[in-house]
Amino acid sequence: MSEKLNILIVDDDHRMAKTLADIFKVKGFEVEVAHGGLEALKKIEEFPFDSVLTDIKMPQMNGVDFYKAIKNLQPELPVVLMTAYANDALVKEGLEAGAISVLNKPLDINLLLSFFSSLRKEHSIVLVDDDANFCKTLGDILRLRNFAIEKVSNPHKVMKALKPDAQVVLLDMNLNSINGLDVLKEIREKYPHKPVILVTGYRKEMASVIETAHEFSFYTCLYKPFQIKELLQVLSQIYHQELAKVLS
Repeated sequence: MSEKLNILIVDDDHRMAKTLADIFKVKGFEVEVAHGGLEALKKIEEFPFDSVLTDIKMPQMNGVDFYKAIKNLQPELPVVLMTAYANDALVKEGLEAGAISVLNKPLDINLLLSFFSSLRKEHSIVLVDDDANFCKTLGDILRLRNFAIEKVSNPHKVMKALKPDAQVVLLDMNLNSINGLDVLKEIREKYPHKPVILVTGYRKEMASVIETAHEFSFYTCLYKPFQIKELLQVLSQIYHQELAKVLS
């Protein structure tokens, strides 16, 4: 992510779009404006935005259809919808489609500024696995996608390595010196709500352990060898859910 966040504002109300753009520029953001979904899609194809703020009610292409088109192009791009019609059916459709949030006009600018500030935070993952080759390969792949990786090969040192600002834990359940379930219990005692993704290469053998792990809450379980695309989709879901909390 660039040093200055790049925000795309999409609204057929020219005055509203300009007002928002002027406010965010003063606050140090780079801002582009589009007055319809088709125009905005062209801009997204040409430039890497960090977030999109779009009105729902627009001619030619409404904001929900525009968001669905964005998902096909850049599923990780955080999109916030805005509307003057709080009870409109499109509001529900937009949230069900996966938009970060729907904000009512007039907008709470301070809330939006807090949201944009949260976009600046580095995405950090604690990778707990005693397979050195797996850790290196996965760590290198995720770093190329701008994740900060903390590798923990000794599961007894997880709690020391795990910091409050770590966003996700990727936990292998088949550790040599300790049961992965015991590590999960430790994490839950101190961080009851931190997203934990379980990983194992032993689907059948670990089935009962994974079932027991539901008692302590985990986000999902991935089975080796998994596709990196599958992991990235899960990380994107977690990231968007955390962003939604800022606007709730």
